[in-house]
Amino acid sequence: MITAAEARGFDLMAPPPGFADDPFPVYAGLLAHAPVLRQRDGSVLVARHADLDRIYRDTRRFSSDKTVAFAPKFGEGTPLYTHHTTSLVFNDPPLHTRVRRIMTSALTPRAIARMEPGLVAVVDALLGRMAERGRGGAAVDLVEDYASTIPIQIIGNLLDVPMEERGPLRDWSLAILGALEPALSEDHLARGNAAVAEFTAYLEDLVARRRARPGDPETDVLTRLIRGEGADGQLSETELLQNCIFILNAGHETTTNLIGNALALLHDHPDQKARLLEDPDLLGPAIEEVLRYASPNQLGNRETTETVEIGGETIAPGTNLHLVIGAANRDPAQFPEPHRFDIGRTPNRHLAFAGGPHVCVGLSLARLEGKVAVGRFLARFPGYRVVAGRRSGGRIRFRGHAHLPAELA
Repeated sequence: MITAAEARGFDLMAPPPGFADDPFPVYAGLLAHAPVLRQRDGSVLVARHADLDRIYRDTRRFSSDKTVAFAPKFGEGTPLYTHHTTSLVFNDPPLHTRVRRIMTSALTPRAIARMEPGLVAVVDALLGRMAERGRGGAAVDLVEDYASTIPIQIIGNLLDVPMEERGPLRDWSLAILGALEPALSEDHLARGNAAVAEFTAYLEDLVARRRARPGDPETDVLTRLIRGEGADGQLSETELLQNCIFILNAGHETTTNLIGNALALLHDHPDQKARLLEDPDLLGPAIEEVLRYASPNQLGNRETTETVEIGGETIAPGTNLHLVIGAANRDPAQFPEPHRFDIGRTPNRHLAFAGGPHVCVGLSLARLEGKVAVGRFLARFPGYRVVAGRRSGGRIRFRGHAHLPAELA
């Protein structure tokens, strides 16, 4: 844990060296000494679980709309600004309500159950390829060869993107989400703007094709979104295109990180891996503990709409709040022994999927992907070993691995 002075002087825009790789000493210091911390730009960090839980539930006083906050970050009218101010996650009703209703109707328990056979087929095919690649002790990359591919294929199926056109999706997503880091370089901005522009152009063509030949609305989310656009307060063309981009972004990197983090953590905690191999019924709780312990999304944001009090601090309207999910999920007031990785932890009221009306619309699908990917991997390669060359994703907002080399067994 960092000292009280270090906690009170923490600056999200200029974090200490190594923070992206291991933020948890800082988070522990914030929770102990500065759970509500003003930043030099006027924004405020909020770290406690109880405070985040309250903020997520109160959409009247804590807005998700980022129209004002993103103008200086991205520049009004830029592709990144258009995307992030139009997508579901950074909006309040009525846009949030319209888009979420369509997505929720496509992700019912019945619809997700129908996806499971296709998910299993994707996972088993990848496992077979890795087994071939890992013959003779050759290392495979559990992110590049496995974790990153699964959500791309599942989301590609949701939007019914032709298989041969899925190649650029991951790079577009990484570039767009990279621009959500607290501090941005000119390169981040340039790559993010180019990715939005290229992805939007691709979607314009895909939507035109889908209008000409609609898909099955039971399984094709793009066809559902198209049917929902137009009059009567439905989706405009821009809203349609940008929320298709959001579907990829929301389900890609976070699910990749969930799977990669799970395989890394189980390797690093052999007692917990042995426990899971002994009792496969712990797979569901194990996925929840990965979500808590190494939350794929470490930061959220809200903006105050009126004067509020958080942790004894009076905060003015129009203040940008950084919700430190990674700290809240290690809050000792909510989780006994919060720095212990315990796959049987219960209760486990983590905030990895946010909360309230903005709780992640795809949480059930993400959980299913995590359980199928991790469970079938362990059944096939119970003795896998992570080897030299592991590299973190290097991001503050999204926690995961860029590379996770392993030998299979």
